[in-house]
Amino acid sequence: MSKNKGLAEQDLRKLDVAQLHPLSPEVISRQATINIGTIGHVAHGKSTIVKAISGVHTVKFKSELERNITIKLGYANAKIYKCDKCPRPVCYRSFGSGKEDTPTCDVPDHEKCEMKLLRHVSFVDCPGHDILMATMLNGAAIMDGALLIIAANETCPQPQTAEHLASVDMMNLEDIIIIQNKIDLIQEIEAGKQNDDIQRFITDTNAEGAPVVPVSAQLKYNIDVLCEYIIKKIPIPKRDFVSPPRMIVIRSFDVNKPGSENDDMKGGVAGGSILQGVLKVGHVIEIRPGITSKDEHGNPSCSPIYTRITSLYAEQNELQFAVPGGLIGIGTSMDPMLTRGDRLVGQVLGEIGTVPDVFVELEVRFELFKRLIGVKTKETENQMRVSKLRKGEVLMLNIGSMSTGALVIRVKEKMMKVRLTLPVCTNIGEKVAISRRVDRHWRLIGRGQIEAGTTIPIPPTPSLP
Repeated sequence: MSKNKGLAEQDLRKLDVAQLHPLSPEVISRQATINIGTIGHVAHGKSTIVKAISGVHTVKFKSELERNITIKLGYANAKIYKCDKCPRPVCYRSFGSGKEDTPTCDVPDHEKCEMKLLRHVSFVDCPGHDILMATMLNGAAIMDGALLIIAANETCPQPQTAEHLASVDMMNLEDIIIIQNKIDLIQEIEAGKQNDDIQRFITDTNAEGAPVVPVSAQLKYNIDVLCEYIIKKIPIPKRDFVSPPRMIVIRSFDVNKPGSENDDMKGGVAGGSILQGVLKVGHVIEIRPGITSKDEHGNPSCSPIYTRITSLYAEQNELQFAVPGGLIGIGTSMDPMLTRGDRLVGQVLGEIGTVPDVFVELEVRFELFKRLIGVKTKETENQMRVSKLRKGEVLMLNIGSMSTGALVIRVKEKMMKVRLTLPVCTNIGEKVAISRRVDRHWRLIGRGQIEAGTTIPIPPTPSLP
């Protein structure tokens, strides 16, 4: 553990999960414990805001760099510190996840003053394109608060701004900070007028009454004010450290390079956010549904994956144990072929025998929106209205981090029964986002809650070494 200098040590022998807290020094030294989503319209500066706070650019894929958009969910962690000698808001500073716990202040005359680590947050950078709403909803499942980014040099609201805010309402996220970005591109009078538009737009939503912070992410102007709001406006979430650990997988990949020698091969890596409990290095875990297949009659079956945790990471920080909050990378002993190219996305990982059931049919109590959210106004009113669900139509459901097709078998008033394209590991009572294909795009049309369902049998647990 000496690889990360200046960070608190983690010792599994001294670990007492009942004493852990989201602000425990040995936890926030190495791992983010609060998840904050950055949402808003495409090219309004979400990834740039995250880079200004954390120093990490969340656009990591070549196609994203070329088009300057975030397609997959991007993640970046930041530590927020306070210097007791400096006046506010200059006293608040943010650094990357690997910064030591007690750096000295770099303001003249205060060089000997040690700064205090107050928060370690993880930014979930959501894509702004409406076609990619599914990805956005996957991220929303694990957010404690949100930064709603609105570009000062464009009219408010833009289509995806409205759609993202509706998703946030749907997830019942109440801790929101609004950022008026690109403030350096407009005059003060225009900024004031846009502020009035923002206030009208957020009336009767979860963002009503949220602070509006004018920022220039490129010039890093007012980032200290934003850090202060993150500390004061987004409360420390209540976390469950004692229950059996459970995590939803948001990314999975193979870290081996082509041509690697047999002895140098590493097991598959899964990335996600822990919902409850504490994962430890050396733990044997179960991943459901695991490997899915169909028999000759088309009946689905699944075989969970059992594997041992060989390493835990939060960005570059090595961990001995991981708690809820932030994105955790889990190195395992499983065949890397199983994790290649996000194959495990949407699966649930946890202690053996405690992972939820796997469903192939669901009964969902649903509520449809009156009209499509975020559609440009040139379309007629009839096209924007959400029509009733029909038997036989195919919808897309987002459950946790899983996106799956769903054939409507039966609709009766506010209840529908659907057959899922992919088996889903979930719980009764879980929230569902419902999307329909409109003009070649999947558009959000409603939300629901799982009331019942048909499960598939899980093979008995093998005896493990």
